[in-house]
Amino acid sequence: MDSVSRAVEIHPSSIVADGAVIGHGVRIGPWCSIGPDVVIEDGVHLIANVIVDGHTRIGPEVLCYPFTTIGMAPQDLKYRGEATRCIIGARTVIREHVTIHRGTATGTGVTRVGDDCLIMANSHVAHDCSLGNSVIIVNNVVMGGHVTIGDHARIMGAAALHQFVRIGHAALVGGVCGVEADVIPYGSVLGNRARLVGLHWIWLKRNGVQAEEMHRLRRAFRALYPRAMEEESTAFSQRMASVRTEYGDEPKVAEILTFIEAPSHRGLVRVAGGGAASIESDGV
Repeated sequence: MDSVSRAVEIHPSSIVADGAVIGHGVRIGPWCSIGPDVVIEDGVHLIANVIVDGHTRIGPEVLCYPFTTIGMAPQDLKYRGEATRCIIGARTVIREHVTIHRGTATGTGVTRVGDDCLIMANSHVAHDCSLGNSVIIVNNVVMGGHVTIGDHARIMGAAALHQFVRIGHAALVGGVCGVEADVIPYGSVLGNRARLVGLHWIWLKRNGVQAEEMHRLRRAFRALYPRAMEEESTAFSQRMASVRTEYGDEPKVAEILTFIEAPSHRGLVRVAGGGAASIESDGV
């Protein structure tokens, strides 16, 4: 990399506090404010009117659009100014008016966004949330504190995620959903109060899952969440054991079962009436 491409560009109207660490090739546009405990890694571009505060690290090649705030104090009445953190992964894109707050001392102490994420306009990532890699958050999504979102998940527009909810790997949350409980990996949820309607088949197809594995996933899902009311009378723990015995060698099925068995503050999202109907669009 030559000296020109490595040069830092800071607009005269922006304020970079003493102590902030600015990497090579960073571009800071007009009317930005960078706090003293901030680390901005190589190649980051803050277009304009971006505020970065607190003990915050922004990974390489991140792009922040105007009027975003990153690392501001959490909206938690128990917060007393502790030196909690916010970490943004590499190549993530943060669109206009997004707010990402730092963690709390009573939580994990860090709010984390993974690599290669897209957080669309007017969304809020609350304190102590953890987003995996390649997550897409569509416009106007709001999260309570301590939400965990797995890699490749898709959260559609205006969804609201209750505090402590877990969204599994590659799961799909439909638009305007109120999610009050955990969504299994690869699951699809819809509705004013989110209900599980199937697996995220389109994501699975787009990511190389072959027909035979798809068939086994479908059979495992239907065994776990049967359509027939008489089958639903079987205890969920019995269905779990049966699915583990018959399909537990499938890595994605094992991932779903492990997620279900993990400790949870919120329990699992309920199945929609009518059983395990599939959804065939990820909305992106």
